[in-house]
Parts: sequence; structure tokens; C-alpha cells
Amino acid sequence: MRLPTTATAPFCPTEVKGSITISASASVLAKLKRFAGPGLLVAIGYMDPGNWATDIQAGSQFGYALLWVVAFSSLAAIFLQMLAARLGLIAGKDLAQASYERYGPFGKVLQWITAEISIIACDIAEVIGCALAFKLLFGIPLAWGIVLTAFDTVIVLGMQGKGFRQVEAIVLGLISTMALCFLIQVIMVKPDWHAVALGLIPGNPGHDHKDAIILALGIIGATIMPHNLYLHSSVVQTRRVIGAQSVHDVESTLNMVRIDTWAALLIAMLVNGAILVLAATAFHYSGHTEVADIEHAYTLITPIAGAAAAWLFGIALLASGQSSTLTGTIAGQVIMDGFFHLKIPCYQRRLITRGLALAPALVGVLWLGNDSAGKLLIWSQVLLSLQLPFAMWPLIRSVSDPKVMGRYTINRPSRWVAWSLFAVITVTNLWLVEGVLG
Repeated sequence: MRLPTTATAPFCPTEVKGSITISASASVLAKLKRFAGPGLLVAIGYMDPGNWATDIQAGSQFGYALLWVVAFSSLAAIFLQMLAARLGLIAGKDLAQASYERYGPFGKVLQWITAEISIIACDIAEVIGCALAFKLLFGIPLAWGIVLTAFDTVIVLGMQGKGFRQVEAIVLGLISTMALCFLIQVIMVKPDWHAVALGLIPGNPGHDHKDAIILALGIIGATIMPHNLYLHSSVVQTRRVIGAQSVHDVESTLNMVRIDTWAALLIAMLVNGAILVLAATAFHYSGHTEVADIEHAYTLITPIAGAAAAWLFGIALLASGQSSTLTGTIAGQVIMDGFFHLKIPCYQRRLITRGLALAPALVGVLWLGNDSAGKLLIWSQVLLSLQLPFAMWPLIRSVSDPKVMGRYTINRPSRWVAWSLFAVITVTNLWLVEGVLG
């Protein structure tokens, strides 16, 4: 969907396969109903097993002290996702297409490689998360569980030819399952809400500063996923506003997208916060400060909160592990199409991504043992954080460029916030790399 880039430009939205049409004269409620959806596709990626691993270890080791990092990274994610959606709506291009037009051969290849690495890193987390869920719920060995995740391609095959509304409905079901499971579990463990509120204030965690920074980076990487910026700039174009002509219509459309993004990602923030609060309440404040992986958390939660809580934990993990089956596949297609103008069936794209993720996940578990799952999940999320600046740079440049956005470039305060986030994440990444190599 392409919005006018000047005050007088005609509004001629581009047809996108599976588009949902919306009349410019429709009521606000009707528009909201039709616009809701792209935010859900993005939000599901913010609740994957990688988030679980970082939030569980953060809560176990530092109590509520790093809860503010979850809130900060979620708000930063909302801001960046709205920039990505703005690019897709105004320019009628996704981030991969905009980068293809802006950069030379080296820049395009570099961005494509880093984008693919982020998808693979995310998928490694999904593979391990699903395998853990199979083990916890059904007693399937971890290595065999990893092999079983290859068959989620059947799910993608089943979605062939379905419209975006059906995909969004499935994603809504996954999000609802996770949110309900964690709501019940948090109620069961009865956290100290005053202490939870204090955890939203940035402060000194009190000990193990290097671990705290690594976990904070992991939380950021798990929350602000680089490939989600490509995904959002594309899927938002499935909404076509018919009959819009004025600047007011453009602003109204942007407002609908903001509401969709805020609503979906606030749910993701609450789920991630609930995971950390659950871990802090159930483990840290009962003396279990070394819970560093999902399996250990599942084992301990039974005597603390009961078997029902453990089953809810496992079911939510399985729902979380399936999240990238849909969004990772779509993001991969967007990236390949944008950088190489190469269109392949979604099941083939899924096979490529899952094949590249299965090998390191399986080798890691077989080499390091079953107890390595937690570490693999944490470092997969740190890897995502390292890839993030490579997606942020072209996004910020594109939405700040009048040649791309016309009169709808982001304003100066937004540019300041965007580049400040870029600087903070980049410098922290460099510090981490220096610490690891040193």
C-alpha cells in the first residue's frame, strides 16, 4: 500500500496479494478492526523461547532488578517497529527493497547476510524451545525433539494459499495461549507487587555486573528482533485504504497502524515481564538463584507452584516455539525477494531456514550435552543483538530521507531518539565483543 508522499499526490495504493481493503470513509471502529493484525505477526516473535531463556535467568539471578530492561527494550521495539511500518505505508517498500535501492553490491550483500543470520539465530531458539517442550510434556529426548521440529514445515504447507486473516488468527491463538498461561502462573506464585514496581526503575543489580550486561543484551536482542523490522515493513502493506486523498487520510492511516503496533507489542511486553516476574518470585526469592535454563525452571516450578503451573508452563513453551514457523518464514521470503528479487514457495523457504538452524542446534546439544540448551538460547539472543545495528542503520536512514518519504519523513526528535538507540545498542555490543575476545 503506497500513501502519498506530497500533500497533493493522488492516493493510489499498490495491490498486494492477500490485501485487506479499508474504506477511507469507514468509522474509526471499523478501521481499527480491519487494521488489526500486522502487529500480532510482529509481536509473536517477541515471545519466543529466546525471550524465555533470558527472562528466566534474569529473574532467577537478579530478582526484579532487570525488569526495567524488559520495559525499555519493549518500548524501543515499539518505536522501531512503527518506523518500519511507516516506511512500508508511505514508501510502499519494505526495508529490504529500500536497502536494495540505496546501497551498492557490498552493502546489499552485507545486509542480506546479517538479516539471514538473525532469522537463523531466532530459529535456533525456536528449535531448542520446541524440543524442550516435547521433552517436558512428553518425555521425548532433547536430540529427538530437535529432529521432530523439522516437521513443522507441514504447518507451513497447510497454510499455503491462506489469506493474511487466517494467519493472523492462528497467531492470535498462540499469543492468547501464552498470555493466559502466564497470567494464571503469576497469580499462583503471588509476587510482591511493590518490589515489582521498583524493578521498573533502572538501577544497580548489586552483583555480577558482567552477567547482568550479557543478560540485558540478550533481552534486547530477544525483544528487538532485526528480521521483524523487515517483516513489519512488508506485512503492513496488506492493508489497502480505498478512497483516501488528503493528508488527513494519511495521518488517520498512520494512527491506525500505531494503535495496532502499540496494542500488540504491549501484550508482548506484559508476557515477557510476566516470565521474569514468575522466575523472580518462584526462584530468586526462594533461594534458587542459579536457574539458568528453561528445563531447570520447569522442574522447580512443580514443587513451588504445583503440577498445574508446570503443565501451563510447558504448553506455553510449545506455543512459543511454534511462533517462528509463520513469522520467520514470511520474513525470510521478504528478505530474499527484496535483496534478490527471488520468489520461492514458503515451504521451500521454511526448509532452508529450519535446515540451517537444525544443524547448529543439534551439534550444540550433542557436543555440549542436554544441559547446554539454556546457554545456547542465551547466546542465540545475544547474536540477535549483534545483528540489530545492521537493520537499524538502513531503516533510520530511509525514514529520514525526503527522497523516500516525501513530507512524511520522521521529525527531528524521532531522529534523535532513533540514532540514540542505535548508538547505545552498538556501543554495548562492541563492549561485549571486546569483553569476550579479551
